[in-house]
Amino acid sequence: MFLQKLQLKNFRNYSEASLNFSPGINVLLGQNAQGKTNLLESIYVLATARSHRTANDRELIRFGNSDADIKGLVHRRSDDLPLELELGKRGKKARVNHLEQAKLSQYIGQLNVILFAPEDLSLVKGSPTGRRRFIDMEFGQIAPRYLHDLTAYRDVLKQRNHYLKSLSMHQTNDRVYLDVLSEQLSSFGGSIIAQRQKFLTDLEKYAQELHLSITQGQEQLSFEYDSKLKDIEDRSEQELQQIMYTQLKAQYEKEIFQGTTLIGPHRDDIKFLINGKNVQTYGSQGQQRTTALSVKLAEIDVMKEQTGEYPLLLLDDVLSELDGQRQTHLLKTIQNKVQTFLTAPAMNDVARNLIKAPKIFTIEKGYVAETTANGELVLKTVTYYPQSDKQ
Repeated sequence: MFLQKLQLKNFRNYSEASLNFSPGINVLLGQNAQGKTNLLESIYVLATARSHRTANDRELIRFGNSDADIKGLVHRRSDDLPLELELGKRGKKARVNHLEQAKLSQYIGQLNVILFAPEDLSLVKGSPTGRRRFIDMEFGQIAPRYLHDLTAYRDVLKQRNHYLKSLSMHQTNDRVYLDVLSEQLSSFGGSIIAQRQKFLTDLEKYAQELHLSITQGQEQLSFEYDSKLKDIEDRSEQELQQIMYTQLKAQYEKEIFQGTTLIGPHRDDIKFLINGKNVQTYGSQGQQRTTALSVKLAEIDVMKEQTGEYPLLLLDDVLSELDGQRQTHLLKTIQNKVQTFLTAPAMNDVARNLIKAPKIFTIEKGYVAETTANGELVLKTVTYYPQSDKQ
C-alpha cells in the first residue's frame, strides 16, 4: 500500500496543493513554520479522519474559509482507491471510490498509517493516558470491531458516570439502572481488554526482535497489560466481561461516593519491561527511547500481518531526536519496506548516506518544490500561499 497522489484545498496554510509521491522514501525539507508538519498531518487525517495535533477540526481549515478538502489516490495490491475527506461546519464527509460513507467507521482502515513524532519517544515515560491513546489509535485503524466497542464503551461510561453523580447527590436511588449500565459497560469493556491483550501479544513479538537487534542481544523487551481489574490473565472474552461486572458491583459504594467509574479499560495501562524490570521506573533515557523506537517500528509488521498490506510511515522530525545508532537502525529497517514521509530541517549525514533514491520536497516561503538532494529545483508542485495566512 502506498499513497500515489495527495490533493489539498484550504487545509491549514495550503490554499491548494497537488503532490505525487514515491512509493519509497519521501523527504519534506524546510525550516519551522513552513508547512512540513501540516502536509504530514493531512495524510494522517486522510487515513484516520482525525488529527493527531488537535481535537478541533475547525483548526484544520485554512483561515477565512468554511471548509477544507483532502483527496488521495491509494495504490493497493488489488486496485487503486480514491479517498476523500471533506471538513466543514456540519462535520466530516468521507468518500471511498467516490461513494459517500454513512459512517466514519466504514471509512477508517482504507489507508493505514503509523505516525512517529518526537512526543512518541515519551511513550514509555509518559502518562497512562498517552499509552491508552497509542493502543486505541493504532489498533483502531486495523480492527473495526475494536473501534466500535471502544466508541460504545465511551458512550456507556459517560452515562454511567453521570448516573453515579446523580446517586452521589441523592437525586436518585435506583440501583437497578446502575446494574443495567454496569452490565453494558462490562460487555464492551471485557471485549476491549481481550482485544488489547491480543494486540499487545502480537506487537510484543516483533518489538522483541527489533529491541534485541538494536541492543545487540543485550536486552530482552516484554510487555505487561496493567489493569485495575484483578485476575484477568489468560481469560476468555466472556470471562473478562463477567469479571468486570462482578468487580464493578463490588465497587458500588465507593464509586457512588466518588461519583465516577473506578475500574475498566479507561483506567488501564501498559508496562514495558527490559530484562524483567520496568523501563519507566528503572530504565535510562536511552533505554526508554530504544523501547519506544522498537514499539513504533513493530507496528509496521503487525499492521502487515493483520491487513496484508504495509502501512504508510510518517516520521515528523524524529531523526533530530535520535542518536546516530538509532537513526541508522530506523532507516535500515524501513528501507525498501514501507512508504515513508520524513520531515526535517535538512538532510543530515546519516540520512544522506542511508536513504536510497529519496523523493525530496523543499518547503520555503510558501512554496513546495521537488528538488534534488543538493537543493536544485526539479518541479514546482504547490501553489503559493501568502505568509500572512500561516497558521
